[in-house]
Amino acid sequence: MKGIDKSQSIKQWTVGSASLPEVLCVIGARPNYMKMAPLLEAFARAQPRVPTRLVHTGQHYDMAMNDQHFQALDLPMPEIALGVGSGSHAVQTAEIMRRFEPVVDEFAPGAVLVVGDVNSTVACALVAAKKGVPVFHVEAGLRSFDRTMPEEINRVLTDQLAELLFTTEAAAAENLAREGISMERVHFAGNVMIDSVLRHIPRAIPADQTLSGQCLSGYALVTLHRPSNVDDPEILCRLLQTLAELAERLPVVFPVHPRTRARVEAIGQQGWFAQPGVHALPPLDYLAMLGLLREARCVLTDSGGLQEETTALGIPCLTLRENTERPITVEQGTNTVVGTDSARILANVEQILASGGKSGRVPERWDGHAAERIAKEVALWLKKRQRRTA
Repeated sequence: MKGIDKSQSIKQWTVGSASLPEVLCVIGARPNYMKMAPLLEAFARAQPRVPTRLVHTGQHYDMAMNDQHFQALDLPMPEIALGVGSGSHAVQTAEIMRRFEPVVDEFAPGAVLVVGDVNSTVACALVAAKKGVPVFHVEAGLRSFDRTMPEEINRVLTDQLAELLFTTEAAAAENLAREGISMERVHFAGNVMIDSVLRHIPRAIPADQTLSGQCLSGYALVTLHRPSNVDDPEILCRLLQTLAELAERLPVVFPVHPRTRARVEAIGQQGWFAQPGVHALPPLDYLAMLGLLREARCVLTDSGGLQEETTALGIPCLTLRENTERPITVEQGTNTVVGTDSARILANVEQILASGGKSGRVPERWDGHAAERIAKEVALWLKKRQRRTA
């Protein structure tokens, strides 16, 4: 197990004295950071304070990018880094479990808190549950109803293991009820991802700065990384051709995920990134990405988080998938699920350019206070448990 040097000067969320049992808080992939940052702060400010210890599994292993994200989000450096790295889903999940178990044994936490739906989420939840440690799941109950998505398996299993389940939208409770989960364990907290957006949007880096001084008069912001889109050469080629056609109509700003770049190069299309109208960028830190998002004319993505962020900011979003586990972004927000059909994608972009796209509204409890509600419930649960075991 690889650890963080405790001698370095790092920010820690510590307020007052700790009286409740400690909670191990797990992050593993970049989308987790935006969810964990407001939680750690809220736990530190809760009355009574919830003591926490941050564990980074290393599922996303570009530590230079990790450092940028930590700084941008005011996220304390992890006290424990497992350094797992890449691998197949089975290998990565197993390695996380192997390295996380000694951490649970050493610190004997009162609970393990996991966020989202990545491999780290389910792996650490499994370890905790098998050792009799309560699991808290933030962002519970989301369902795409597509079991071919690895994330869907992670969501379902984690929710079955969790003692406390915090949902981002009211409909998530209906999914959990259908799966036999007691509503006593479910709490409608709101969306901690939006807590981060609302807190940091004033600090977002202007788009022209990220684009090296280029002032684009409106652009489409694109992200692609899902295996269903980038691992299938036929679908990837179709999406690249669609984006090339879009670039003739509207500048395309494309921060390229390393996985996506590798797949594009594998099919011999590396020259695609240099064509007119396409502005290919390396992976960006949170504040740079937030600045691009804020100024985009529209967003085309297969990311779940961007579907939520665009709804919160009122930016039209086209989801390049056949389904979404975040239906509220479609029902109430600015999101439209368009799949990977070229004609459908381009027609929806034209509609956005002509009419401005869906205006939508911000869903209930996406108000910047979700982490506070979660911290209150966690502190109450830990206090009750402490009394029962005293």
